[in-house]
Amino acid sequence: MTLVQLRHLIALADTGSFSKAAQRMFVTQPALSRSVRALEDELKVPLFDRIGRRVELTPQGRSTLERARALVFDADELRGDAAALEDGSAGVLRVGMGSGPGAMLTTPLLLHAARECPRLRVEVSRAGTELLLQALRARALDALIVDARSLRPAADLRTDSRLEMRGTFMVRKGHPLGRLRAGVGFEAVARYPIASTPLSDEVARILIQRYGPQAHPERCVTLRCDEVRSLVEITRSSDAVLIAIRAAAPDLVELRMKPALDATAQFCLVTLARHTEAPALAMVRLLMQRHLSDGRGDAAGRRPQGLRAAPASM
Repeated sequence: MTLVQLRHLIALADTGSFSKAAQRMFVTQPALSRSVRALEDELKVPLFDRIGRRVELTPQGRSTLERARALVFDADELRGDAAALEDGSAGVLRVGMGSGPGAMLTTPLLLHAARECPRLRVEVSRAGTELLLQALRARALDALIVDARSLRPAADLRTDSRLEMRGTFMVRKGHPLGRLRAGVGFEAVARYPIASTPLSDEVARILIQRYGPQAHPERCVTLRCDEVRSLVEITRSSDAVLIAIRAAAPDLVELRMKPALDATAQFCLVTLARHTEAPALAMVRLLMQRHLSDGRGDAAGRRPQGLRAAPASM
């Protein structure tokens, strides 16, 4: 039994004529007749009574027709679902994000899915890099978006779509430090609460190099949280100074540090090597280009000094 035979059965039942059914199915009348006869032989029941030039369903034919319509409908739905899965507009997409990418990409990703891909189920997980890597390797996630510098080289991981974003010191509008046009020294910043996500040894090295031992995160950061959004809200409502990616809080005032911090974060998409990736990741890459970039383009191949969160925070 084939779907073609079931489609021939449906066409013949709908038209009541071999010639009309053959025209609808774009086959010859003898070919359609042989197809229906083969189906009857396989089922071992007559499906049609031949009355002159007309055909009518038998009681067995009416029961078979009902099931044939359901099977053909399901087959058509399956074909449509497969096409939607292939182009990423349906199915399931499970993405893990570090704090920085999560703050800037979660809402755009969910909003795009709601508007453009209503049949796509999107699940976003937020955690530290090590926990996200465990979930990726356990196949509980399809991909991660984290700071590339928080990753250790591993043969089973594939990274791409590296994008740079500039890190800086920020304060609320009207903050006393925001009025210092000639430049802000770290000594002035240290008089206020300093907020940040957990920072890595590399960031500590850059801060110490720029501003001296007193700028080590373990000494200077007084408000530490894994979620950038919470720190941004604190900075908006207090005199705290935030160390974060500039794009995470466009409404805050960037301090003119002396010397300049001159550091970036590199975000990347991480998938398992030698595994077929979820088709919807093509959409994720486009959203990353739109929302996780300062317009510097792909950062692959460059080696700028950079901000990165420690593995526990991303």
